[in-house]
Amino acid sequence: MESIEVLRLAALQHMRPDSQISPNRISTLAEFIETCSALTRREQRYWFRGHADAGWSLTPSALRFSSETKRTTALQAIDSFKRLAATKLKEAPPPTDGLQWIQIARHYGLPTRLLDWTENAAIALYFACERVMKSGKEQDGLVFVLDPIELNVIVDKERPRILDAYRDGDLIMPYLELKGRCTPKGRPSIAIDPVWNSERLVLQKGKFTLHGAGDFALSTNQVPSLVALAVLREDKATLLDELQTIGIDEMSIFPEPDHVCSHICRVLGLKGK
Repeated sequence: MESIEVLRLAALQHMRPDSQISPNRISTLAEFIETCSALTRREQRYWFRGHADAGWSLTPSALRFSSETKRTTALQAIDSFKRLAATKLKEAPPPTDGLQWIQIARHYGLPTRLLDWTENAAIALYFACERVMKSGKEQDGLVFVLDPIELNVIVDKERPRILDAYRDGDLIMPYLELKGRCTPKGRPSIAIDPVWNSERLVLQKGKFTLHGAGDFALSTNQVPSLVALAVLREDKATLLDELQTIGIDEMSIFPEPDHVCSHICRVLGLKGK
């Protein structure tokens, strides 16, 4: 008779046909590191993304709306942000630097076509371990493992690398002009190095995928090697405690004072009081 653990992992794979689910249960930090090592090669760069709810798709915030009109409205909100936020920023980017502007807007919560990733697998695990309740039940999480170069080779075989805003502006900038329409032959997603314009981005070793007008959500259809590690809900608390022992916690990856206070409350057992 199959164990409950095997059945749970099989159910996650059924729920997520867009990516491969690793058959290994991640119940300790040591198991997570061992599994990541088995899935990656030392000579390559990999990106990681943690989802606290295994049902969430790899779709950026502006493209999650169901209607094309709403998606276009979300994408065009950057114009209002530039106009209203320029005087509130310590150092605003030039008006023509579209990528820096949408990075800043993303940082402050405006919907964009950027999806956050990190080079630090442990940080992705932290986000996968956050508690998310749905219908009164805590959800399982996932950590996605992405080969960003595999993603970019599909777009341009002559550029087998992670794209850079200054070196590859001719390829990146047209994405910033796209509206909210989804077309089968539209531009596919690409992996880009960010402009380092915030302390949070530096602390989280942040990277981005920039999503086009084709399939909005990343999946094995575009990146065959895309794989996800399951984080079962009953293992989240233990994993968070182990992450804290190696310096990965809310205070270390979020520089803002409100996160420092939240971290102190968690350590002292005052959460929810």
